[in-house]
Amino acid sequence: MTKFTLDDLDAIIAARAKREDETSYTRKLVNKGVAKCAQKLGEEAVEAAIAAVRNDRKELTAEAADLLYHLLVVLNVSGVPLEDVMKELAGRTGQTGLEEKASRTQQ
Repeated sequence: MTKFTLDDLDAIIAARAKREDETSYTRKLVNKGVAKCAQKLGEEAVEAAIAAVRNDRKELTAEAADLLYHLLVVLNVSGVPLEDVMKELAGRTGQTGLEEKASRTQQ
């Protein structure tokens, strides 16, 4: 079995966002614009947080999948490549989280 990655999901979202297939949920969401996409992202984040607080692993897994999908849709609509986000994360791994956070407040 091939490992499914965020890059795979990102490529699927990018392809579906460009298609003229109006039966595609991704296409319909993208057509509604960044505000609607961001709203859906927020809803999924709240649902994931609630599932975590409830200690519902199955629901958290499903909501985390929804959250990642909607985050990638928002990045796509906003013109922010996933690669840029991954580079940002990679740059943060060379220091502790507290050091990284402190460096951002000084800028």
